[in-house]
Order: sequence, then structure tokens, then C-alpha cells
Amino acid sequence: MSKSVIVVGTGNAALCAAIAALEKGATVLLLEKAGKDLAGGNTKYTAGAMRFAYDGNADLLPLVREQDDPRLPKTDFGSYTKDKFAADLLGFNDGRDLSPEQKVLVENSGDTMRWLASHDVTFEPIYSRQSFEKDGKHVFWGGLTLAAENEGVGLFEMEMAAVQRLGGTVRYDAEVTGLIEDQGRVIGVQVGDESLFADSVILASGGFEANEEMRVQYIGAHWDKAKVRGTPHNTGDGLRIALEVGATEYGFFEGCHATPMDLHMADFGGLDLPPSERKNYRKISYFLGVMLNAEGKRFVDEGANFRNYTYAQFGRAILEQPGQFAWQVFDSKVFDLLYAEYCFHDAHFVEAKTLEELVPLMTGVDAVQATQTLTEFNSAVDMTVPFDPTVLDGKGTRGLTLPKSNWAQRFDTGPYRAFPVTGGITFTYGGLKVDGAGAVLREDGTAIEGLFACGELVGGVFFAGYPGGSGLTSGAVFGRKAGIGAVC
Repeated sequence: MSKSVIVVGTGNAALCAAIAALEKGATVLLLEKAGKDLAGGNTKYTAGAMRFAYDGNADLLPLVREQDDPRLPKTDFGSYTKDKFAADLLGFNDGRDLSPEQKVLVENSGDTMRWLASHDVTFEPIYSRQSFEKDGKHVFWGGLTLAAENEGVGLFEMEMAAVQRLGGTVRYDAEVTGLIEDQGRVIGVQVGDESLFADSVILASGGFEANEEMRVQYIGAHWDKAKVRGTPHNTGDGLRIALEVGATEYGFFEGCHATPMDLHMADFGGLDLPPSERKNYRKISYFLGVMLNAEGKRFVDEGANFRNYTYAQFGRAILEQPGQFAWQVFDSKVFDLLYAEYCFHDAHFVEAKTLEELVPLMTGVDAVQATQTLTEFNSAVDMTVPFDPTVLDGKGTRGLTLPKSNWAQRFDTGPYRAFPVTGGITFTYGGLKVDGAGAVLREDGTAIEGLFACGELVGGVFFAGYPGGSGLTSGAVFGRKAGIGAVC
């Protein structure tokens, strides 16, 4: 007799858990808090990029749908080894060793991508955001190369199609309000007044980023001002009901994925827009210019590293500035390098022919100090090093207390543009402790029988930041493990 599994959620992690459980012969029911139009959790809001370990083009090409893309023979994807992935994660650990969860992510990342491909989840190279043309070749940078076809929306649709092909069913408008226990074992869930029973329950309902009270409680006072980039339904429900049955908090609750976002965006990424357009409120080309706070001062090294490795921290840094906003300033020399979201129809910016005309247009900024900051920046740019956005080019500033380490260019070619930004939260880092099979653990290290978790609910994966594209991969890796663990 097949086992029955309830999966709470329909995002990437939930769908991967469902696919894995269905593969093992289980009967699977997915319960989605939202209606059908907002199903998919945060997955639909993403650009679909997935970071994983690979040794070269030969590992990537079988995952790419358009095998006849004329750019492929002229593309250098480089390599991204497990050691490099591990080193990148360590770079955000603030001195911590790799956690057990991070080791699992690194070790299983490549195999999980191939597993997804075996279920007709297809990918495409991220030419527009992760490569530059150099010497007639498309050169990828930062170890991030592939995204799901049609980005996050496509990932959701392809994974949902796999679930349905395998016989899984979904109920929408089905908010899980509690877990049902019998002698210490979880045997089902409550959906309002309705009791639903199963051999195992997998919590894949996201973090608490859409819960203002929990953001302030766990992350800090200014986080009530954060724009919620993703779904309004990730309000910490899974965390709450797991703690009620004895689970323990685990991971870095003060941390979260925070991204520079348009200051004037609506909360939840613009629910009136098609899902594929909601990501366009991001503003992550700051490395091509500078960011100024209300005091007219720079507050981060915009060129410290590729933006994959800095945007999560810089979104947080913006929220720590006076008024929780900043302005990103660009010279026209880089307009053609700015990501597409800077040309989005709802992008907010000011433009002027000269810096003297631009600065007063930057609402809320000390104009005198901003002018001084830009003048000093121009004088400090090292003009002996060529600008090269495909590498850490070392074209930095000299003599500034806060340097710009790479891609520093003078503001000397008008017109100039400035974009108002704030910090947007995408997902939280604190969650639950799970074992190698995805079972939720109590504080004493014993497993809560019948209860599993994956996705944002797995703590210990990220700390002070994360390399871009790791979140979806983590969801897939731990979702697959939870799906198998719930059946075996």
C-alpha cells in the first residue's frame, strides 16, 4: 500500500518534495494557502537563476533546451567547482565553518539540476545578466550561468506539470492552521475546521518575510520599512505550527535575502503585474555607479565583488541608512550595461545633463555633501586601469576612506541618471533544524515522527549573505531530500 504525503505549499521546494515523493510511489496532496493565481510562493517572483557546481561546458549543455542556439559555440561558461561553491558560501559565514546544511547544498547541487532536467525542467543561459561579450565570445562571470526557461514562472509551471504527470493533486485556498499529532507523531494537518490525515507531512510554506511583526522581532527595528518583494502569504505559518509541536528554532534568524529595490514600488512586488514583470523593481546594477544616502555620502564599496555576491548585503545596508533609502547614480557611459529593470516602464529616476543639475533632483539628499562626494570620487578614480565588466578589473579609487574596488569610472559624460532605492526582502534565513532525510528535529536532536521540512524553513543554509542563485537550488536540494525521506 502506498504511503500518503501532504505537502504544505506549492513553491519550488514544495514541488520538488512532491516530485520526489511521487517517484517513490506515494500519494501526494499539496495544500496551497493562496488561490490558484498566486500559487507558487516566492518562486514566481524570481529570475529563475540556479547556482550549482559544474566543471565546464560539457556539464551544462545537456541542461539547455535550445541546443541549436548560435551563441553556444561562442560561449565560455567557465567552471564552478564544489570547492568554489563552498568557498563562496564561506565568504558569507562571518568566520563560521561550513554548516552541515551548506555541505549538503554544495554536494547535491549538480545532481539535483540533472534530476530536475529528467523531469522536463529545462534551462537557458543567462546571457542578459551574467555574461559580457569579449573578443567575440560570450564570457560568463560569477559562477552563475543557467536559469529556468521563462524564469521563476517557468520553473513553477514546469515543476507543477511534473507533479501532475506523476499523479499529484493540489488544493488551493487551503490554509494550514495546525498539525495533528498522535502520541508524538504528526499524522495530519488542520485546514480551518477540516482535519486531513497522512503518513507524513512536509512543511514547505516559506519563511516569515511577509510578517511585519516577525521581521521586527527577529531581524531588527528598521525591517518594518522593508519592501516585501515576494508573496504576501509567507507569514511564518510553517515555523509557528512546527514550534507548537516541539521543533526548535535553528539558523541565523537575524539574516535574510535583501535586495535593492525601487523606492516607490508597491509591497509584494506589484501583484497587479504579470509574475514575470515583478522582478523588474530590483535595482542591482549599482556596481556600475555609486550609491548615496540621505547625507550625500557613499556607504558601501559598490565594486567590492560581482553583484551576485553583494546585492543581498547591500539591500540590508540601504535599510540601515537614514530614512531607509539611497540613490544610485550612473554616468551615460554605462546606460547600455544597466540591467533591463532600469528601463522598466515603472522605473523611477531623475535625469539631468550635468551633475550640478542632477544632485538637487535627488529628493531627500544633502545636495552640498552629495556634490562633494561625487567630486572627490571623480578625483580618486584610477585612470591607468582599463574598465572591464567581465572580471574583477581592479579599476578602483585611490585615497578614499571608503574605496570602490572595481569598475570605478569618473562621472564625466552626461546625461546622468539617479534611481531612488530601498531594501526589499525576499526570504528569511532562520528556520528549523532537519536531519539528513529532511525530518524536523526537536531541541534534543530527536526527530518529530511524520514531520519534514524544506525550502526557506530549513535553517543553517545562509548566514550573513549568500551567492545569488543559491536559494532556488537550496529549495530543490532539500525539497528532494524531504520528499524521499517522507516516504522511505
